[in-house]
Amino acid sequence: MTQPSVLLNAALAAAARGWPVFPLRPGDKRPAGHAETRCPRTGRCQSGHLVPEQRATLDPDLIHTAWTTADYNVGIATGPAGLLVVDLDLPKHPDDTPPTEWADLGCRGGLDVFASLCERAGQTMPTATYTVRTRSGGQQLYFTAPQGKTLRSTGGTLGWKVDTRGWGGYVVAAGSTVNDQSYEVIHDAPPLPLPAWLGDLLAAPPAPAPRPLADLASRIRHTDAYATAALRGELEKVHAAREGGRNRAVYFAAYALAKFVAAGGLTEHDVTSELTAAGASIGLPEAECRTAIRSGLTRGTTSRKAAAA
Repeated sequence: MTQPSVLLNAALAAAARGWPVFPLRPGDKRPAGHAETRCPRTGRCQSGHLVPEQRATLDPDLIHTAWTTADYNVGIATGPAGLLVVDLDLPKHPDDTPPTEWADLGCRGGLDVFASLCERAGQTMPTATYTVRTRSGGQQLYFTAPQGKTLRSTGGTLGWKVDTRGWGGYVVAAGSTVNDQSYEVIHDAPPLPLPAWLGDLLAAPPAPAPRPLADLASRIRHTDAYATAALRGELEKVHAAREGGRNRAVYFAAYALAKFVAAGGLTEHDVTSELTAAGASIGLPEAECRTAIRSGLTRGTTSRKAAAA
C-alpha cells in the first residue's frame, strides 16, 4: 500500500468540510466496488444496488475502515455535499480542437471558455473560491449549490470543455493521484455560493408531463396485449422511481422488455420512445435515459442468448 495516510487524510479532510466521500479505485478515477450490472443484491445492496452517491459517508470510523484497507483515491459526492463544481478541462489530444464558436474567441480550453461566458454575462470570474488543479492541468471551481434547486451534472451544457458536477456526479478529491499525477488545491478558501446567473443557465427546464398510460395502446402498433401490458407495468415502475434510483429503474425496465423486443412483441423504437419519455417526466436527461435503455436492452438480449445456448 502506498502512502495510505495521505489518502486517508484527504478523505477525512473532505468529510470535515461536510462533503461525503466514497472510495475510488487505487490510482484511478472510477468508483471502487461492483457495477450495477453485477450487483449481488446482498449486504448493503440487499434492497437494491447502491450507487456511489448513496454510499458516500461523513462517518470517520467508516472512512478509517475503508482507507486503511487499500490506498483508495477519494471521491466526493457533489450532490449530497451541497456542491456544484465547475470542471474546466483541457484538450486531450491534438485533434481535440474547439468548435468555431469558441475558436473564433481564441479559446484553448475550458478556462478560456468559462472566462468568455463570464464576460458575456457581464460578470467577473469567480476565482476566489475553493479550487483544485486536476491531474491533467485543468481546474475545478467548487461552489455551494443554491437552496431549492436540484442541479444535476452536465457535460458541455455551458460550453466546450466546461462540465459541471452536481447531483448524479462526483469529483476526485485533492490528494488523490491518477497516472502519477495528483489533484492539488490551488486556492484553499471556503466555496463561494454559485453565482445566480450560472445557476439559471444550469437549471433544467420543467420535466414534461408523463404520457397517459391509458393511451399506450394507441401509440404503439403491431403488438399484442401481453407485450403491451408488460410495457405498461415497466412504465409504472419508472414513473414511481425516486431520486437516486431513476436511472436504475429505466435500465431494469429496458432489461425486462428486451425479451419482448427479441420475440417481436415490441419494437426497439417503441420501447426506447416510451421509456425515454417516462424517464424525462421524472427528471432524467434524455441522453442519460437513452444510455440506460441501450445498456438494458443489450444486457437483456445478451443474457437471454447465453441462457439459451
